[in-house]
Amino acid sequence: MVRTKKTEEVSEKETDLSKKRVRHSYLYAVGRRKTSVARVRLFKKGEGKITVNEKNVDEYFPTLELREIVRQPLVVVGKIKEFDITIKTTGGGSHGQAEACRHGISRVLQLFDKDLRKTLKPHGYLKRDPRRKERKKPGLKRARRAPQWAKR
Repeated sequence: MVRTKKTEEVSEKETDLSKKRVRHSYLYAVGRRKTSVARVRLFKKGEGKITVNEKNVDEYFPTLELREIVRQPLVVVGKIKEFDITIKTTGGGSHGQAEACRHGISRVLQLFDKDLRKTLKPHGYLKRDPRRKERKKPGLKRARRAPQWAKR
């Protein structure tokens, strides 16, 4: 009988946790680019608001190009006004953060609807761009730039 009581207690806790999960009703994904990481939450009901680090996307990314990079997956899918998205991003520069946000939004849209993968994949939004700056080698001025050769 003791075991049944313990299992009942566990099941009550599990139902409490499931109630908490339902209350939030969002999907979560992580996007990356170079040294930037973006943690993306997609709320299923919303009016198209995108917030990055508790600021509006227009305030956080000053240039039009960076804002368009963030919104590209939503534009391609055609659901720009259906979801509210909150993003927390760290590391790297502004361009790397914008591309990490794009990667995270693409991944979370794929979680929302598996059929969207067919539209996002040809654009390359689901692939992490692994390119980084090459390290400087000893004896060179930069990664590959050798000192200028002089005959005399």
